[in-house]
Amino acid sequence: MSEFYDEVDEEVRREQLKKLWDQYSLYIIALALLIIAGVGGWRAYQYVEGQKAAEAGATFNKALELSDQNKHAEAEAAFADLAGKAPSGYRMLARFHQAAEVAMRDKEAGAKLFDQLAADRSIGGPQQELARLRAAGLLVDTAPYSAIKQRLEGDTAPGATFRHSARELLALSAWRANDAAAARQWLDMIALDGETPPGLRSRAEALQALLPPVAKS
Repeated sequence: MSEFYDEVDEEVRREQLKKLWDQYSLYIIALALLIIAGVGGWRAYQYVEGQKAAEAGATFNKALELSDQNKHAEAEAAFADLAGKAPSGYRMLARFHQAAEVAMRDKEAGAKLFDQLAADRSIGGPQQELARLRAAGLLVDTAPYSAIKQRLEGDTAPGATFRHSARELLALSAWRANDAAAARQWLDMIALDGETPPGLRSRAEALQALLPPVAKS
């Protein structure tokens, strides 16, 4: 008897499934096709993006080779082209290198390109800090100390990625401006930071020795 009921239940389930299929089969098929199309489209997108990245990488390496060969005008043009059309990662790198190439012929123009990077939040905080540092490094010999301080003071705080280099540039700028008190402030920060790199610490000690006696620690 139990077998009979099992057979009846099975038949009922088959009938229910058939009704469901008859009612919703078009929707099920359409959903399956959408899933297949979505997966196919995603794989196609990944392939295209991979191809773009590979092409950008090859072009980027060629631009680096041009720079190494002192063909700076050609390298600058290649990096500028990449900066306009490469995928985001290579685009950011190309912009940094483009700015460096421009700076070789015109420091102020190079600094402006680094300033544009420093203002671009899409590239990330550490990269913005690096761009500010590069711009300040180009201008440290010509810009007043107040301008360099305005650029870099926020990057000297404990934990800032490039705080050591920012402090060094500020100390050098203050020294060039004959502001011994300000130079000592930054040199003291360098000396008291246990994470200051040895080479930078040595340079700071050498600069400290050039300060007038009243400004020495």
